[in-house]
Amino acid sequence: MQDLPSCPKCNCEYTYEDGSLIICPECTHEFTKEDLEEKEFTVKDANGAILRAGDDVTVIKDLKIKGSSSVVKVGTKIKNIRLVDSADNHNIDCKIPKIGAIKITPKYVKKS
Repeated sequence: MQDLPSCPKCNCEYTYEDGSLIICPECTHEFTKEDLEEKEFTVKDANGAILRAGDDVTVIKDLKIKGSSSVVKVGTKIKNIRLVDSADNHNIDCKIPKIGAIKITPKYVKKS
């Protein structure tokens, strides 16, 4: 039996081949092996540099924090970021000293 990839949409492991397509029986999603290789998750900063998990970034605009009177000031350095695929474009998950864990939109940071 061939090792076929799980469905990228619903993570079903019971996919099957139909010609060049791989089909998921649960959600009927159709994809190819090439589609899986092309969809690598990338995040770019304000200058267009590609960010990777563990990078250090610098804030380029004052950021108000919702539900708080705190502000992340311009020039704040953030170490060891994590990248997450988020529907609301807050793709950077990080901890800022004296503020805590927050999510930031990549257009407000630059790679250090």
